[in-house]
Amino acid sequence: MSSEVIAGLMILFMLVIMFLRVPIGIAMMVSGIIGYSIIDDFSTLTYYMKGSSFAQMASHSLAVIPLFLFMGNLAARSGISRSLFVGVNAFIGHRRGGLALAAVGGCGLFGAICGSSLATAATMGSVALPEMKRHGYHGALATGALAAGGTLGILIPPSIVLIIYAILTEQN
Repeated sequence: MSSEVIAGLMILFMLVIMFLRVPIGIAMMVSGIIGYSIIDDFSTLTYYMKGSSFAQMASHSLAVIPLFLFMGNLAARSGISRSLFVGVNAFIGHRRGGLALAAVGGCGLFGAICGSSLATAATMGSVALPEMKRHGYHGALATGALAAGGTLGILIPPSIVLIIYAILTEQN
């Protein structure tokens, strides 16, 4: 049997066991192990898995992720997020809808600091949402602006996702 046929069968097997409510990660792992064992010897698979896991653990590339989260936590607790929001609000807050624009701008700046969209949305939500409600913004508009601004954290380098992408593509 060719490797293409085995790959197709393993994808089908993976989909079947996912429909049986097996978690996606386990379904992918089981189908990959079975497929590789059919194509090559199981001892080769175990040798490769041991070497690969050691190589990943010995790599210093992934050490940046907890440091990014730590830096974002420090920024949130030190009040930088409020300062960013107040600073952007001073520039564009006088315009129509300026408070929402300031919230989005603050999200972009805080996202550049911490590298995480989720942390950006949560932190700036706690800072900007009460201020927006105090100025009479409708809840849907305020949370929509903060949700849209929170996604900027993943787009502005260096974000956690872009770092993982660079590691996977072996770029620097």
